[in-house]
Amino acid sequence: MNATSSDAAAQAGPAAPGSIVLLTTSHRVAPGLLSWPAWQALRGADQVLCADGAHPQLPYLREAGIAVDETSPGAQELVDACAGGRTVVVVATGEGEPRLTDGLARLAGSGRVHMPELELLPASYDLPGARLLDLVQVMDRIRVECPWSSRQTHEGLAKYGIEEAYELVEAIEEGDRDELREELGDVLLQVVFHSRIAEEGRPEDGAEPFSIDDVAAGIVTKLIHRHPHVFGDETATTPEEVKEHWLRTKAEEKRRTSVTEGIPLGQPGLALAAKLASRARTAGLEVELPRGEGVGYELLAVAARAEAEGVDPEAALRAAARAYRDAIRAREGSPALDG
Repeated sequence: MNATSSDAAAQAGPAAPGSIVLLTTSHRVAPGLLSWPAWQALRGADQVLCADGAHPQLPYLREAGIAVDETSPGAQELVDACAGGRTVVVVATGEGEPRLTDGLARLAGSGRVHMPELELLPASYDLPGARLLDLVQVMDRIRVECPWSSRQTHEGLAKYGIEEAYELVEAIEEGDRDELREELGDVLLQVVFHSRIAEEGRPEDGAEPFSIDDVAAGIVTKLIHRHPHVFGDETATTPEEVKEHWLRTKAEEKRRTSVTEGIPLGQPGLALAAKLASRARTAGLEVELPRGEGVGYELLAVAARAEAEGVDPEAALRAAARAYRDAIRAREGSPALDG
């Protein structure tokens, strides 16, 4: 639908029903950043209405010379305002004007009203990742107003990060897509929560505050730097070449003196052993496994062999443990054996 000017409305005659444009905007996009069709509709309208006098778009519309009437007409009033071929643009509030749209639907359904043309015109769109802004805003409010969340520290939340990571791994291994989506959200919450706490800093410790934007900026910079075959002039056609780029740029960044630096010793034992074996193999170091008595050395050898064969020993053991769990449950449900 093209916006109709006042002259065109006069030519159309009093019987012309006109048109209603419901203009929606996203609160996740900066006010005033509207699409070109939206600006065309606003400038070509005979009247622009908005029920919310505090709508964030109003100052920008008025600055652009758009006259906006702060009013909330009913459905019949709005239809009457369009008589004679007039175009009325309604700048929707955050709720999307459900009362008005329901009223218009009832009038249209009655068959007794010559209805104007109705158009829903999105004036701004959410970009991918826009809902992350909602999460940041919600976390800000919770941090201030929730008696529990407002008292949390990095140290106090650490155990939840570990728990959520394990629950995410379990969802992946179980192949449950709904659970995977939920657990990813729980892990994301930990990142946002810690970042929000870090904004406050610790003056007594001399700690500089940082925000979720700083966290995101850091990982963006890292990803770009470690993918020169995507963002730079280098080439990589195989996963092995990509890994080579990654390890080389990582080594340049970290300037480590040992391939074992940066490996968290607090991770599960099999994962730790496999990671050490992977670092040594990738660096071309031929290191004989230490020999000793006991199951620990046996597990170390198994983990190193699994890593060399491209098997994640932790995942393999978990899969075997799940099979063992199922066997236990099956046995629990079986009739008792005689004797």
